[in-house]
Amino acid sequence: MSDGALFRRFLALPQVETAGAMLLFRGVGREPDTRLLVEALLERGKTVCLPRCLPQSGMEARAVRGPEDLAPGRWDIPEPGEACPLLPREMLDLILVPALCYDRLCRRLGQGGGYYDRYLAGYGGATVGLCREGLLQEAVPVEAHDRPVDCVLTERETILRPGGSACGGKGMGGA
Repeated sequence: MSDGALFRRFLALPQVETAGAMLLFRGVGREPDTRLLVEALLERGKTVCLPRCLPQSGMEARAVRGPEDLAPGRWDIPEPGEACPLLPREMLDLILVPALCYDRLCRRLGQGGGYYDRYLAGYGGATVGLCREGLLQEAVPVEAHDRPVDCVLTERETILRPGGSACGGKGMGGA
């Protein structure tokens, strides 16, 4: 399955253009395979981080230069090694948040580990989700700790979180 349209729409966001450092994810299962997106951002001179899982369901962002910096992690998802530079959460301008699916209120259904919900708690930068049109839901189940994203991109649509800034946070402009 090609996710080229999703990636083109993401790369065209003004928030991506102005961001210096971003946290992306490595797609697994039915999630978009972000390898080409990581490469495109590195070619643009962006600082690209990928998550590294920690004990007690924690997570950290580590900057990568390419696939050579990755090794299978705790869940067999490629992740950066300890030699990759650690970036504090407040240094990230944008986080691309993974999901099995999203709804029209920018809420996500994740894998159930809570890694991203904990990491996003208190985060002030822009958050974006990618969702294939066929997986976009009218509503997903939510719990009190679940964190919505600022905007969700499908192949043809930009969905902004009601009451939120337009893909906002940390001086970011609209989508």
